[in-house]
Amino acid sequence: MLDKIIVDNIIQNALKEDMPLGDITTDNLIDENSKSKAKLIAKEAGILAGIEVAERVFRILDPQVYFKANFKDGESLKKGDIIAEIEGNTRALLKGERTALNILQRMSAIATKTNEYCQKVKDLPVKIVDTRKTTPGLRYLEKYAVRAGGGTNHRYCLSDGVLIKDNHIQAAGGIKKAVELARKSIPHTIKIEVETETLEQVAEALEAGADIIMLDNMSYEMMKEAVKLINKRAVVEASGNVSLETIYDIACTGVDIISVGKLTHTVAALDISMKFID
Repeated sequence: MLDKIIVDNIIQNALKEDMPLGDITTDNLIDENSKSKAKLIAKEAGILAGIEVAERVFRILDPQVYFKANFKDGESLKKGDIIAEIEGNTRALLKGERTALNILQRMSAIATKTNEYCQKVKDLPVKIVDTRKTTPGLRYLEKYAVRAGGGTNHRYCLSDGVLIKDNHIQAAGGIKKAVELARKSIPHTIKIEVETETLEQVAEALEAGADIIMLDNMSYEMMKEAVKLINKRAVVEASGNVSLETIYDIACTGVDIISVGKLTHTVAALDISMKFID
């Protein structure tokens, strides 16, 4: 479920960005009392995400708008599907069109991409998770879209959990020292994850008591050895250069989690349009 306060804040910022001083075209062409009908149409197949956000865009601009969603988030779309039917103040529909579509297209693209990855490993006991490689200001919506596509969220932000990466290790003086420093300061409810690149680092992270061990950019054979070495004493996450072509083989190494930056940082918008109708 989406938090309406957070969603409204994102939308308000997007609308201010798009029309800081109003819509000079619409405001000078369209009578303020004019009413219109429109449809949101899928121009390609995919997984829907963000329909409630799109509705909220129009409702902020016209509280009396009629918005009928024909699909729910997480449902499959075919080319030509009428995603939603809208009726309301013409100015509001025109002013909200681009913001609503930008959000809906991007969220649906992320859900679609996530679903593709999840389908590749649907028969294996592994979770597909996102990363923090998100669009600034849109992380909340993008991580929701990952869930709509069947994926799972990694930590939301730097405040959520300890993830000791290569530069932390270098700056702190080693994995053992980094884990010790973290344990002294964090609450007992917070888990510690350590990024590793070699089997020696995996062994050091285990000895230091890491709760989660990330295998970063390892070969399949090295990942298999690492999983065997860890032997369920920590959660195992694979990361780095994950693609649709490699994810199944990575999952077969026995890791518990696979984090995929491509779910959010390189997706192409799902083609959705808004058309006025008589």
